[in-house]
Amino acid sequence: MRIVTARRASQVFFVVAFLWFCTAATLGERPWQLRGWPVNWLLELDPLVGIATLLSTRTLYAGLFWGLATVALTLLLGRVFCGWICPFGAMHQFIGWLGRRSRKLPAQLEMNRFRPAQAVKYYVLIFFLAACVLLPREWMSSGSLQIGLLDPLPLAHRSVNLILLPLADRAGLGLAPLPRFYEGAGLIGGVFLCALFLNLWIPRFYCRFICPLGALLGVLSRWALWRVARTEEGCTDCRRCERSCEGACAPTAKIRISECVMCLNCLDECRHDAITYRTQPSAAGEALLPDLSRRGFVVSAVSGLLAAPVLRLDGTSGPNWYAGLIRPPGALAEEDFLARCIKCGQCMRVCPTNVIHPAGLEGGIEGVWTPKLNFRVGTSGCQHTCIACGHLCPTAAIRPVSLDERLGRSGFAGRGPLRIGTAFVDRGRCLPWAMDKPCIVCQENCPVSPKAIFTREVFNPVRTSVALTVKGTDRGRLLLAADALEGGRFGTGDYHALLPGGRRLRIAAHTAAELELERPLAAAEAPPPGSPVSVQVRLQQPYVDPKLCIGCGVCEHECPVLGRRAIRVTAENESRSERHRMVL
Repeated sequence: MRIVTARRASQVFFVVAFLWFCTAATLGERPWQLRGWPVNWLLELDPLVGIATLLSTRTLYAGLFWGLATVALTLLLGRVFCGWICPFGAMHQFIGWLGRRSRKLPAQLEMNRFRPAQAVKYYVLIFFLAACVLLPREWMSSGSLQIGLLDPLPLAHRSVNLILLPLADRAGLGLAPLPRFYEGAGLIGGVFLCALFLNLWIPRFYCRFICPLGALLGVLSRWALWRVARTEEGCTDCRRCERSCEGACAPTAKIRISECVMCLNCLDECRHDAITYRTQPSAAGEALLPDLSRRGFVVSAVSGLLAAPVLRLDGTSGPNWYAGLIRPPGALAEEDFLARCIKCGQCMRVCPTNVIHPAGLEGGIEGVWTPKLNFRVGTSGCQHTCIACGHLCPTAAIRPVSLDERLGRSGFAGRGPLRIGTAFVDRGRCLPWAMDKPCIVCQENCPVSPKAIFTREVFNPVRTSVALTVKGTDRGRLLLAADALEGGRFGTGDYHALLPGGRRLRIAAHTAAELELERPLAAAEAPPPGSPVSVQVRLQQPYVDPKLCIGCGVCEHECPVLGRRAIRVTAENESRSERHRMVL
């Protein structure tokens, strides 16, 4: 078997596995849903995630030890992960092949030549790792984990989870029970497509110029035992090996070991056996490390170290926190959360009600594409018996909680249920409060027991075009002196007639000039002709008990005021932060 055939088979396998794992990160019991599939395995193989979280938290989540396997593989065989395993790299390689396959040799050589700008990815790596460093508390900063913005595996998971799979759902593949929506999907999709289509200009553009994981593995490959090398004799300088070189590492000249992605196209293209894969150095010489300037290194490192303290001067993770930014249940306190979240979108994919969305700038630049809750979208609020997101988070930014902890049962009864926020009634928009419209939707749908939303009964007069006066009575019907009532409006059971003397009787039905009451009036009860009568509406005005509200957002989702909801949840009183506790 040709070596490139084996490499392509490996790439196809890992791309299919990657897509399968993204698909299987769907809550359910069907074979293609979450039934023990290792859906985070490729993320856990990413050593950059492990190193970055180690720097930002001084701890390493157990699953991230898989990254040591990638490090060992790189030290043994070079950047095999980039050329044989990384699904995002395989996508780039395929698009790049489409872009150059019809071009002649000189054009292919021009596309694949080395460019000094390929050093940019190393500066990107230095910046992100420096930003992760845990600084003293007096700097107002813990580590800021931002590698997920450009790390290829979180980026690929985010793009597939939030763009490709929702599009597949809309195409009728039925991966989710209902079509899904995600805030900011246009920007996420634009970044993904831009990264792919740049390969039509320069093959593996993202891998060569941007990828911080490739930069890390490029540095590690300096100590690789096996590497691509040119032999002493046989090379005719035909440069066929360079026309398909995916890393622009110049195998015929002084090979750049850190740029070689182990695509092994050079071995397949060479007709003179002048290129080989061995433990001895290349006969033409080797450049083991990237050519970085001291100034660029210092600027990248210092910028990264200052990034978190500078970004947090706006106070969005402190006293200027935005109460509208609601994190999923089990999320760590904000600074600790930002030190762990890699923005992979796994929690958003597994959420059964589609209420977890990528954040914009609500929590500052640091929080872009981290998970937040949006109760207006999806099928319901955050179900209070669901704990899926924390059990799928690969870095424990959302810690795995038990159902007992979520509900405040057993050993957690003293602490009560897990709160993600508190609902507040907007009396200026609430139908019973502002518009005299009967509505108890929020109270009916409140899932906790006892209910956190309760109502108080009031009777408010209804405005009519003219004052109502009694003309007479007829077998339980109250006859009015004028046609002043809209037909059918007051027969819902919520409207009452207020008679002289303060008696109030429910209206069962009516016409424009007649009221049929819930019971016939006795002769002694009948109001005399000419006496005033009014129609009142019985309203149940909602109130929220903050001691019982867990912020699940079911009330906000179900509120019939479809614009800005009349009852809305904020992060106040959330369990994850004592600083966000309400002062009552």
